[in-house]
Amino acid sequence: MAINAQKVIVGGIAAGIVMNVLGFLGQGMLLGARMNAEMDAVVPGLSQRMMTGATIAVNVITQLVIGVLLVWLYAAMRPRFGPGFKTAAYAALVIWLCGLLFYSGWYLTGMMLASTYVFVSLVALVTLLVGAYVGGMLYKEEGAGAPSMASARV
Repeated sequence: MAINAQKVIVGGIAAGIVMNVLGFLGQGMLLGARMNAEMDAVVPGLSQRMMTGATIAVNVITQLVIGVLLVWLYAAMRPRFGPGFKTAAYAALVIWLCGLLFYSGWYLTGMMLASTYVFVSLVALVTLLVGAYVGGMLYKEEGAGAPSMASARV
């Protein structure tokens, strides 16, 4: 069965919005001061450069793109694992593991303490799990009674 691209976009945007809000609360409000202090300890003024309008806009757009990718993964995994939270969690774990690896340099280069890296990673995991759940619940495939592309072939 083909992936419903329109539902991937709708669910992905919803997931991205949820992840933007949760990311702001978790990484901005809860861990923001700690992360800013650690960045400024390495490069004075770095935290201010991270808060420009352009940087914030790129971060918001990035979360929307990740939301679409997350729902696309959910849609791709759904035929094998079935609809629901378990499949959404698998999709979220794929993205989270990639992020964990991609951002490991922040810890390895001393830009972030190990404890902060763990906290940020856990906040990211929760954010992705909730985003994947919301996006996955909005994703639907063709109804059982509707003809699919495979059955339309003669």
